Amino acid sequence: MPIVDRIAAMQGELATWRRDIHAHPEILFDVHRTAASVVDKLKAFGCDEVVTGIGKTGVVGVIRGRGGEGRDKVIGLRADMDALPMDEQTNLSYRSTNPGKMHACGHDGHTAMLLGAAKYLAETRNFAGTAVVIFQPAEEGGGGGREMVNDGMMDRFGIQEVYGMHNMPGLPLGQFAIRTGPLLAAADRIVIEIEGMGTHAAKPHQGIDPVLIGAQIVSQTQSIVSRSVDPIKSGLISICQFHAGSADNVIPQNAVLRGTARSLLPEVRDTLATRLRQLVENTAKAYGAKATLTYNRHYPVTSNHERQTEFAVAVAGGVVGHEHVDANTPPLMGGEDFSFMLLARPGAFIFVGNGDSAGLHHPAYDFNDEAITVGASYWARLVETAMPG
Repeated sequence: MPIVDRIAAMQGELATWRRDIHAHPEILFDVHRTAASVVDKLKAFGCDEVVTGIGKTGVVGVIRGRGGEGRDKVIGLRADMDALPMDEQTNLSYRSTNPGKMHACGHDGHTAMLLGAAKYLAETRNFAGTAVVIFQPAEEGGGGGREMVNDGMMDRFGIQEVYGMHNMPGLPLGQFAIRTGPLLAAADRIVIEIEGMGTHAAKPHQGIDPVLIGAQIVSQTQSIVSRSVDPIKSGLISICQFHAGSADNVIPQNAVLRGTARSLLPEVRDTLATRLRQLVENTAKAYGAKATLTYNRHYPVTSNHERQTEFAVAVAGGVVGHEHVDANTPPLMGGEDFSFMLLARPGAFIFVGNGDSAGLHHPAYDFNDEAITVGASYWARLVETAMPG
């Protein structure tokens, strides 16, 4: 079962939809234009139900098959709709028309792929059970996946298994990559607030320098991973922001550091949180200052279930050839809020090749339109194979 002929015939139409979404990026839960376009298309396809407002601005479409052996089964397929708060640096004819917003992660392509599959499935109904197409807001930091789950989506639509997909720059077009177990890291947020004592820069002995303390904390955080985490296990701490002061001749009163901690195992996640808090508080105390750590356990590990991963591998292999599916790809330290859906239901998250493009979250990134039919065919064949009519 290679690329679905009907979906291949839609390629131009799907690319047009994708480029329209790309030109009008929206961030977090403010995806009203994108969601409205999705709703209009799902209704035009003839979906049995189209429900809005799930997880604030999420959209869910229900497509029922013809009945048969798998008539009681319900499969969820998820795509994300939101963009990133950054400026696009391309000369594309369909580049962003919204300053400070850009589809730099390919969610425009993800939405187009699932729309293509929804159109095909609604036309053919060549399956027995129910396909639930999930269009999610706020993957980029807002936890839209968590909000949709907390809104009761899984129970409301009777979803028994759930599947997700993301494009991967560098993975050749027409290839897939996946693994059982942890695929993407837990992504936690760090805020460190340091209170020192401001003074004239020429009289540092009369103050307590939060910049010096912050610099020590930044340097010492690297020892947590190198000396407190088993070298065979993965973990990282990155301090990505350092804000302090407003003049070049004043030692400021306060400093604020922000960053992220990533891990693939619960025990490593606990170690990072515990050791970072000890380091922050004790380093500040050593200099006579006070520091507090806010450690927000933001996105859990994206961990694929064994049976559903094996099924996804088989379906992907049927679409592109089994030699083009990496079933044991190395885990990555990126985060994904599809993890909340995998905590609620068994399922699997897979990567689809985007070819030789700029990397995700890069201002020159663009989703490869040639990948749309590959991803849409995977979705269609997953439904038809899981619930044969």
